[in-house]
Amino acid sequence: MLLQHLGMWGVFAIAFADSALLGMPVDLFVATYVHQDHRRLFFYVVMASLGSALGSVPLYIIGYLGGEKVLRKRISEERFQRIHRSFEQHEFWALMFPGMLPPPMPFKIFVLGAAVFEMRFRDFLAAVFAGRFVRFLTLALLTLWFGPQIVGLMGTLVRQHFSWLLGAVAGGVLVWLVMRRSKRPKARTG
Repeated sequence: MLLQHLGMWGVFAIAFADSALLGMPVDLFVATYVHQDHRRLFFYVVMASLGSALGSVPLYIIGYLGGEKVLRKRISEERFQRIHRSFEQHEFWALMFPGMLPPPMPFKIFVLGAAVFEMRFRDFLAAVFAGRFVRFLTLALLTLWFGPQIVGLMGTLVRQHFSWLLGAVAGGVLVWLVMRRSKRPKARTG
């Protein structure tokens, strides 16, 4: 089996390959690793997140060198402008939140967008790592609780209710922004 040959570092290699355009079932691998070795849960989550962040670098470079044309070919003008606005307003969150979501979220479009809209490289790596960390930690905890078959169940639920999931995430971001804005001190007039 592939996991035996790769050893405990395999989750890093698989997450790297998944992010570097190859598209592998990384969630299934993370769940399998965690299920087979609970004690290294945190290690696997960190390695998968790090692999995913570093594996996104080639796509970031492509986006930086000429990705606007690629991005405009893959998405509508309206969606392009919407992604651009979200990066202008909150670039870290605009990349982190999609990074938290499992497939079929088209995360690579957001990676390209980060480069096209000139997100600082350090912030780019941090946002991808943070989003993937939340995703893989949630997956690992669900795997401990329900077993590795949770990956198939979650995949089916996400595909069937993707619009509801996106709406819930957007609603959460909106609530967070409203709460953050309401806590700012009011400017005194007069």
